[in-house]
Amino acid sequence: MSDFINRPQIEVLSAADGERRRHWSNDDKLRIVEESFIGHRQATATARRHGICRSLLTTWRRQFRNGELGSSRPVSFAPVTVSKETPVSRANPVNSCSPSDCQVEIALPNGRRLIVPVDVETEALARILAVVDRQ
Repeated sequence: MSDFINRPQIEVLSAADGERRRHWSNDDKLRIVEESFIGHRQATATARRHGICRSLLTTWRRQFRNGELGSSRPVSFAPVTVSKETPVSRANPVNSCSPSDCQVEIALPNGRRLIVPVDVETEALARILAVVDRQ
């Protein structure tokens, strides 16, 4: 009798008792990722609203930026600032340069800057941006 009193009770849990992993379709992932980019919302709030952990949403956002999530990266617009200041190294006014001498500086969201001639072909610029923005 004393043998039963001193032994602790053991509860056996099986894998079927736990919550199973959910499988998200690419459309659902894209919808959640796009929602996390809207306005000033934080990734944490979006993840909490959909019942996923923040690290999973961060992984999905990285996959989206790298073009790994969904079919292809959607076309998006970036904010542009036009500055009338001339660089210190340049003595010529901006309006007097020929198109082959004029350059445009593009600041990418990842912090990189790209300086290209004004008359660069759009297809070539698109290919360059796809490579530079991805890394």
